Amino acid sequence: MKDTSWKQVGKWYDTLVAKEGHTYHKEVIFPRLKEWYSFGEEDAVLDLGCGQGVFARQLPKGVRYVGVDAAKSLLQKGEKRSNHRFMLGDATKPLKVEGDFSHVFIILALQNMTDGAKAIANGAKHLRKGGTLTLVLNHPCYRIPRQSSWGVDEGRKIQYRRIDRYLSPMEIPIQMHPSKGGKSEKTFSYHVPLSTYVTWMGEAGLAITRMEEWDSPKMSTGKWAKMENRARKEFPLFLAMEGTLS
Repeated sequence: MKDTSWKQVGKWYDTLVAKEGHTYHKEVIFPRLKEWYSFGEEDAVLDLGCGQGVFARQLPKGVRYVGVDAAKSLLQKGEKRSNHRFMLGDATKPLKVEGDFSHVFIILALQNMTDGAKAIANGAKHLRKGGTLTLVLNHPCYRIPRQSSWGVDEGRKIQYRRIDRYLSPMEIPIQMHPSKGGKSEKTFSYHVPLSTYVTWMGEAGLAITRMEEWDSPKMSTGKWAKMENRARKEFPLFLAMEGTLS
């Protein structure tokens, strides 16, 4: 089976995310999730594809947290930065975690897993009744690696989003350091259409109870600023979807 963990790029990823997260964690994802959820000591969080545990460091003290990831080197970074529990494991296989959880999160990780349906199903198996499983994805409609791009219609002075493929499931290799050419470390992104995520949630016994599309806060300057800023507001960067176990 193909190794899709990020252990080969763990050092680079840890430097990028650091203690508080990448810019998009800090300015988009974490603030929006805090609008969705407030955690108390009765809550328990299972974080699948947790990386170096950046989400764990956003939680209040007293909330039970277990982070699962397939990259041991990233888990070790998480253990150094917090007192939470981290486990080496593949989210697409049965999870050896104890107890049940009020919340399961898969944040910017599902699209790097070979079998997203199994990851969702495995997470749902560890939810309490009424618990939620939340996905945060690079938007599957507009942010498809190597199959989507920006274009400019200079006559109309608009920037548009070009989509070359969408409905077909795809495994897309990503060169993490393109300047290295063939020597670059490689990860894989797995694309499926939005309808497939809805199907996977339903098959796991989850009713979709909330969904939002989050745009980039980046602001341009210069000649094309108005056009670029308008386009960012029209084509969201992330999709967040919540499923609730009834």
